[in-house]
Amino acid sequence: MAAAPESKEGKSPEELLCAAAKSGDEDEVARLLASGADATHFDAAGLTPLMHAAAGGHAAVARLLLECGAPWNALSPSGLSAGDLASEPDTYDLLLDHALRSELILGTVARRQAAPANASDSAPAESYLESRVSFSEERVMDAESKAVMMAWERPLMEAHARAVCQGGGKVLNIGFGMGLVDEAIQRYEPEEHTIVEAHPEVYARMLKLGWGEKKNVRIVFGRWQDVMPQLGSYDGNLY
Repeated sequence: MAAAPESKEGKSPEELLCAAAKSGDEDEVARLLASGADATHFDAAGLTPLMHAAAGGHAAVARLLLECGAPWNALSPSGLSAGDLASEPDTYDLLLDHALRSELILGTVARRQAAPANASDSAPAESYLESRVSFSEERVMDAESKAVMMAWERPLMEAHARAVCQGGGKVLNIGFGMGLVDEAIQRYEPEEHTIVEAHPEVYARMLKLGWGEKKNVRIVFGRWQDVMPQLGSYDGNLY
């Protein structure tokens, strides 16, 4: 899409979009987006239009921005996402719902790409496994400073855990991340809780946090495609 021209006020469409999102002007946001303003823009303060809308509690504006491709998991210079900044419950719920649907779609895509036609097709996954990741109490970030998992997603993870544990018995989770979903799974006291983790730094952190010592937890290191022979049957599965 071609960039929209400078406005008469001397401000770019993206600057106007951030201002409109901050004030909650739904009509102006819709007009700017229709004219080509970039919903993924970061302003001089390092904030996106979606972050401004979330901070102001403007759910309708946030919805418009999400529909136009605004990144829900982008981070500000201080490491905050739109979900962290959301000031009203309806805005937070909107972002959480969008995150849930995005996770489900991305999970489907990942599963379809899990068996690459040739070695080069698996390069993105291998690249992630070989990259460095950093941890904080609020998020896990990859080598490109992109958030892999964020603490504000906890309700999403708890909903996943409730779904996979409703039948009791044995539960399998692929990917530990921050451990949010596995902490939630533990509260349901499953008979067996298997966690498959492929990233060496995440795996090391799991052991450091004592997950390998929990009586009903079994940790399997490696890509799930490779460790399938080590896995059994489960009553609940989370990928």
